[in-house]
Parts: sequence; structure tokens; C-alpha cells
Amino acid sequence: MKGANMGKRVALGICMVAALASTAYGAHVWAAHSGTSFWMMWIVIACLFMVAGLAVWFGWWKALPKVVRRVCAVVLCTGLICFGAVEGWVISGMRAAGEPGLDYVIVLGAQVHKTRPSLVLQYRLDKAIDYLESNPNTICIVSGGKGANEPFPEAQGMAEYLERHGIAASRIIRESKSEDTRQNIANSRRLMTKRNASIGIITSDFHVARAMQIARDQGLANAQGIASGSPGDMLVNNMLREFFAELKYLVKR
Repeated sequence: MKGANMGKRVALGICMVAALASTAYGAHVWAAHSGTSFWMMWIVIACLFMVAGLAVWFGWWKALPKVVRRVCAVVLCTGLICFGAVEGWVISGMRAAGEPGLDYVIVLGAQVHKTRPSLVLQYRLDKAIDYLESNPNTICIVSGGKGANEPFPEAQGMAEYLERHGIAASRIIRESKSEDTRQNIANSRRLMTKRNASIGIITSDFHVARAMQIARDQGLANAQGIASGSPGDMLVNNMLREFFAELKYLVKR
């Protein structure tokens, strides 16, 4: 009995610490003004940890019928396997570099502020600058519309950033109507005048795998991913967000 109580205390303590950590991280993501409400997922996760801890402490789990516990265990294990598979796939695209001399590179948009791009977008734009400086014949398409929390279309802010950093306006094409990655790629493709062009897609490392999946589904079988860096403190959040984004994409596919 004493050992059982100790086990309950340990399990409850672990769950409460995990809940506090999830809440703190969610607050950090919220404070970063990432432009999405995904920070709330960390509050949901915190609540799940709390419920799990209380379930162990008060014996709710053991009170469930055995068949229900088995079904819950199977669902949980299946979910963890799917999560691991998707995250492994996401990681596989995080070092994509792309070949030199591509005809076009598409820079996928992210949130812009009044005087600067968001940090995620800045990483993408800096990668574009590096590529364009090394490949002077490549044309850059900056793609992104105006969100409800943005002062102007993302493409505008992206083009202005590139021009301030020495990229000639004649090498930049603005695509300012897209609202998501699918539209980014489809709308950018329509702006390409060269037939059978070679294409690179510049986006955050955690986003490359899904961006390339969308490109292939739109017929760009030869498109190449070019991964930019991303803020390290937001990587866990972005990786988790990609998991749910991929599930959503597969459902709508």
C-alpha cells in the first residue's frame, strides 16, 4: 500500500510538472506574437496532463472497465506512432538545400509587422538573399497575402526587405493574394513565364516537407526545397503545429 501511494505521488508530481511546463511554454509562444492562436494547444496539453495526474491519484483509470482501458491504450499508442512518423518525415526535409542556378525561387510568406518581417519570415528572406546573391539569374517570387492582423500584404513587406538588402526590384515578382501554402504555390506558378522552369521553394526548415508535398500534388514534381533556419525557442511549437497541419491537409486532400 505504501509503495502504491508513493507511485501515485510520483505520477501526480510528474503530470503536474509537465502541466506547468506546458502552460509556461504556451505563455512564451503567446508572448512571441507568432500570428496564430496555436499557443492555446499548450494550455490544452497542460489540462490533459492535469487530468491524467488526477486520474491516477483518485483511481479513475483503474475504475474504468478493462475493455475501455485497452481501447484507450491502443488509441494512445497508435497516436504516438503516427506522431513519430510525421515528425520523422518533417525532420527529413529540414536540411534541404536546393541546386544552384534555378530559374525561380518562391519564398513562402509569414506574418509581417508594420516596420519589419516576423522573425520566421526574416529567416526565410535571409536565405533567399543568400541564394539570389549566389545565383544572379534566378528570379524570386515573394508570395503572401494580407492577413487580418497584418498592416499590408506579406509580399509587399517581403519585397521591400529584399530590396533594402540589395536585391534588384527587377528580379522580384510579388504574389499578394495567397492565404495558405497551397495558394502560395498555385498562384506563384501562374506568374512564371518560362516554360519547364526549374523551381526552388524557400521556407522554414520545419515546413519544407509539407510544402514539397503540396508542390508535388500540384504537379511540380521537380520542385526543390530550400530550408531556412527558424527560431530555436519556437521549434517545438512549430513541429507540433506541423503535425496537426499535416493531418488537416490529408483530410482535405
